[in-house]
Order: sequence, then C-alpha cells, then structure tokens
Amino acid sequence: METKKAHFIAPELLNPTNPISVCLIGAGGTGSQVLTGLARMSHSLQQLGHAGFQVSLWDDDVITDANRGRQLFAECEVGLSKATALITRTNRFFGTAWKAIEKPFTTDTATGRNAIYISCVDSTAARFGISQVLDDLDLSTHRTDTPRYWMDFGNSKDIGQVILSSIGKIKQPKSEKFDTVESMPFVTEEFAELLHRSDNDDTPSCSLAEALEKQDLFVNSVLAQMGCSLLWQLFRKGYTEQRGVFVNLGNFRTVPLIL
Repeated sequence: METKKAHFIAPELLNPTNPISVCLIGAGGTGSQVLTGLARMSHSLQQLGHAGFQVSLWDDDVITDANRGRQLFAECEVGLSKATALITRTNRFFGTAWKAIEKPFTTDTATGRNAIYISCVDSTAARFGISQVLDDLDLSTHRTDTPRYWMDFGNSKDIGQVILSSIGKIKQPKSEKFDTVESMPFVTEEFAELLHRSDNDDTPSCSLAEALEKQDLFVNSVLAQMGCSLLWQLFRKGYTEQRGVFVNLGNFRTVPLIL
C-alpha cells in the first residue's frame, strides 16, 4: 500500500512569539475577500493562543464604480485607494494594525521579508514578477519572517485555482504515517506553459455588467474561501495532504491538487 504524502508546516510558524508577517498582493475581487479571511483567521488563532498575522496589502489601483458588486466596496469609497480602503476597514473592525502599500509589488518596490506571500493578481507577467522577487530573497537566516510559502490565486470567468508553494526547502519531521514533502514548486515553474496560454485580460471594466462578462460574480469568493481554508488547516493540523485546488463553477466541480 502506497504511503500518503504530506507537507508539515515550517515549525517556527506554529507557536511564534510575534505575529507572522504576511504579504498580500492584489486587492481586487479575490484579494479583498482573502484579506477578510486572513483577518478572521488571525483573530481565531489569537483566541487559540497563537500570535496571529501581521499583514501588508499591496495594490496601486483605485476603486471604480465597476468594482462594486464583485468586490467589497461601497459607493462612498469610489475613487479611494483599494489597499487603503480595505486595510482601514479591517483595522477598525478587528483592531489590527495592518498596513496598506499603494504600490505594485515588483523587484524595485518590494522590501523586507515575509513568512507568507499571497498573490491575487490578474496577469501572467505579474506572477512571474512575484516569482523573481521570491527567488531573490535571502533564506540564510531562520526567524519567524523567513520566507516559507507562496499561495497563488488565479481565475478566468468561472474556473480558477489556488496553489500553495514552498519558498526553498522546508525541513520535515520523521513520520511513520506519511511520506513527507519538503519542497512544493512555484506555480510559475509547474504551470508555466498553461499560464502563458491562458493569460487573463486585465483591462479595466467600465461597468459591473462588463466585469461580469469577464469573471462570474462568485468565482472570487469561492476561491478565497478555498485558499483560506487550506491555510487554516495547515496551521490547525500542522500539515497538509493537498497543496491546492482547481474549481469549476460552471459544473460545480472541485479537484484537489495532491502532493
């Protein structure tokens, strides 16, 4: 009988002294809902004795009327920075001190290190840019901000995927139950050809009706819930047997990405 594979979370993330630094890239349809998921997760972890998260949200876009409906923005927020509006709301609601960064995440702007990177971007070029930043990170020192994971969200009209990758190799404990996996490839390595073939049109929509022709109303929220659930289980169980999921809302099917 074949032994199941599993990846055990980097040990310093299980019981850290300080909140775990999380870099969330993109504050659109998926990113806005992932932010809420992270806030709920951080609060719940703190209630369980964990230090929770410290999140920085990167996005240089502003809110338009076409964003309302698919994304969680109010009429009074039109014209404001997406990142600032969302972080301000989250901080007020949850009592956090998370940060909004009104810049694109690039090799020129990205500074510091984060334990977890989460990308909710619209284009293949943006994903490969993030991959380049992560490839250049210093992994030599082992602290709670040592870069460990990259979770990428992507979707088209009614299909999408969430894929968890490791940044470098993560030492695994000995296990009699599982065949442990210390490295999970970047989405840009594993699915490079697919990404180039299915690159999304990231041209801004002029209305909600036009936006809904590009992406269905609930595809972003479904993916956000799936990805946050995967991250939550990784923290709660300490390991995962899946590293992602493919979702098709057209026929209501989900397929896990097994290690």
